[in-house]
Amino acid sequence: MMSVQKTLTHLPFYTDLSQAGRESLLQGAKYNACAATEIILHKGQRVSGAYMVLNGRLRVYSISANGNEATLTWIEPGEICVFSLNCLFNNLLYPAWVATEQDTEVAMIPVALYRELFKHESSVQDLTVHSLSILVFRLMEELDQVHGLRHKERLANFLLVRASSSGTLNITQQQLAQHLGTSREVIARLLQNFVAKSYVRTGRGSITLLDTKGLSRVVTDK
Repeated sequence: MMSVQKTLTHLPFYTDLSQAGRESLLQGAKYNACAATEIILHKGQRVSGAYMVLNGRLRVYSISANGNEATLTWIEPGEICVFSLNCLFNNLLYPAWVATEQDTEVAMIPVALYRELFKHESSVQDLTVHSLSILVFRLMEELDQVHGLRHKERLANFLLVRASSSGTLNITQQQLAQHLGTSREVIARLLQNFVAKSYVRTGRGSITLLDTKGLSRVVTDK
């Protein structure tokens, strides 16, 4: 518990709170340590407050009528879930599913507390507007990809954006399919093509980028 509280106190918005705001936040926030791939919110669920990621990452996704998943956005450390804010301020049910991508620590700020902080603390107002701006940008970026790129191009772009600095990405073909809203078979076929061209090397639950320029050409040479 103390390590999670310490993480919260190091976030930029916390340091700009008034002393009363800091005390209220530390006393009222609920802390959850979640395992990888754990679903923490379901579509249609009534939320209890605003969700902020302290460590790890949350994935917000939809599920189509045929059961395919598609990632809507991610919530990174220090970011707050705008969908939960929308539910909080407008008394709505949560419109999607949320799951962890890795071991993740989350702070849930109860409805009444967040509203009170938002009313009196400029740093919480700034955090709210900033989070909304990030969400709009990411959703527009994803829409551009959905409408403008084929699965091959979207996969290449995903690998380039999500790989670590060492060029590796720990992810399964099923997880890739869920992110991109397609089937595992489609992802397997595309990855086989990338491997044949020496763009990537695949392993069990991992992908290593070998030729980022080649992957970039997949995205740009449509």
